[in-house]
Order: sequence, then structure tokens, then C-alpha cells
Amino acid sequence: MTPKFENSGPKPWQATALTLFPDAFPGVLGASIIGSAEKSSIWQLETVDIRKFSTNRHRTVDDTPAGGGPGMVLKPDVADAAINSVARNGRPLIYLTPRGKPLTQERVRELSSGPGLIVFCGRFEGLDQRVIEAHQMEEISIGDFVLAGGEVAAQAMIEACVRLLPGVLGKLESTEDESFETGLLEYPLYTKPREWNDRAIPEVLLSGDHGKIAEWRHQKQIEITKARRPDLWEAYQKGDDHERD
Repeated sequence: MTPKFENSGPKPWQATALTLFPDAFPGVLGASIIGSAEKSSIWQLETVDIRKFSTNRHRTVDDTPAGGGPGMVLKPDVADAAINSVARNGRPLIYLTPRGKPLTQERVRELSSGPGLIVFCGRFEGLDQRVIEAHQMEEISIGDFVLAGGEVAAQAMIEACVRLLPGVLGKLESTEDESFETGLLEYPLYTKPREWNDRAIPEVLLSGDHGKIAEWRHQKQIEITKARRPDLWEAYQKGDDHERD
């Protein structure tokens, strides 16, 4: 059951980011509808400075990798202390890493329907494996590429969740036809003027025939998905076959 959020009702959806760069937040999360939703107490953002949990005067948070190799690794004692400083309150603890499971719209919906999330933003070569195992952290990736740290990835994941919370978007329909919601990528979008740079809006979209418009849009979703994401198209076909059985 999807929770309802009101100023006098249940607690807002809570996002906590453990990071070496708390000044990177709220970043894009403070803008547009996401920022407005935070001001309206639909959700809340908390940042925890990992460096504050260093135990030496140099505020060291990393060390060389065991077994040798390039770069540095976040120390387990520092990371553990930072994680233990945060109340879980039923929220999943997520570590953003390229080796994690890909973040999907389905997982985003699951996260948005819960009490919130706690995300650990990695840096350097990564986090000591013992911390990941000790805290049973859920490892998630936002794509097949590498960033300098987890802050941008954390903001992307939090935004994806927050926009699905009740009261954030003006109309529920705003999410229903989006990419991944039906298993297909989104159809092309157009607006006025009717002609621009010798390019016209497809006539079917101006016909007023809602049935034909829906059929055109669905066909475009199929064409785009087949061409750009054959993996999604294959999964979509398997879903269709299952529904027909």
C-alpha cells in the first residue's frame, strides 16, 4: 500500500547520504519539483560527513589496498562508525558501485514506497569489502560507467524515488507513459509550433482521434525499444507471452 504524506501525518520519506563531500548536497535535489517537495516536507534529506568519524588528527579516511595495486580504499573502521551513526528505521542501506545490480524503475518504485533509503557514496577505489558484508549493504549501479564518487549517482537515485512520492507530481498520468513504466521506452514528444525548421508535427497527433494517437504512440514505443534497447524488447515480449498463457 502506498503511504500518504501530509504535514500532520506520517513521517516524510527520508533520504540519508553518507559522503566525504556533504557540500555536494542538495545539488539538483534542491531544484524544481524535487526541491519544492522537500520544502513541503514530503521528503527530507540528511547528509553525514564520513570524514568526521576519522580517529586521527589528520582525519584520514583511506589507506592502501591490501595485496597492492593503485589508488586507495575507504577504511572499514571509519565507514563502520559513519554507518552506525545513522538510524536505519527500516530503510535499506545502499552502496553505489559500478559492480552493483543495475538500478531499475521497478526497484525505484519499491524504494519510493518504503520509508526512505540510506546511501553510502564511495570514493577512491572503493569501500573495504568487510563493511559491505557486515552491514549487508545492497550494491547498486546506475550504469556501465565509472564516476569519481557516488554523490552524483546518489542524487540521481534519490530524485528518481522522490518524483514518485504522492504529491510531488501534479498528475499521476505524468509517470504512466514514461520510459520503463510499461517495459518500453517512451514515444516521441512534440509541442507548438505546428511546423519548425521545415519539420512538422505528425498529422495523427493533430487528428483528435485518441484511439489512433494511442496506437501511433504504442507503435513508436515498440520501434524505439527494438532499435535502441533489444534487451528491453526481449523482456517485454517474454512478459507478453506470459500474459497470453
